[in-house]
Amino acid sequence: MKENKKKIKEAAALKFSPEIDDAPKLVAAGKGVVAEKIIEKAKKNNIPIHENAELSHELQKMNLGSEIPPELYEIVAAILAFVAKIDYDYD
Repeated sequence: MKENKKKIKEAAALKFSPEIDDAPKLVAAGKGVVAEKIIEKAKKNNIPIHENAELSHELQKMNLGSEIPPELYEIVAAILAFVAKIDYDYD
């Protein structure tokens, strides 16, 4: 018999202010209903959403307010470039 396992949704939110921060900071993270609320709030506030389950899973292990570790810089930089392109395309 085939097992029907539904993967629990995870979400995380990062904030980066280059003039203040050395690296992006984790400002929200959660699973299930909390993840849905994070996504809902992002959509409501027109905050770009980028899906990356592996990154979200890694961010779940961090404390809120912490800067991302150097091993995540490359993937987060790619996401920031994605967001910057979206911002540029809308200007």
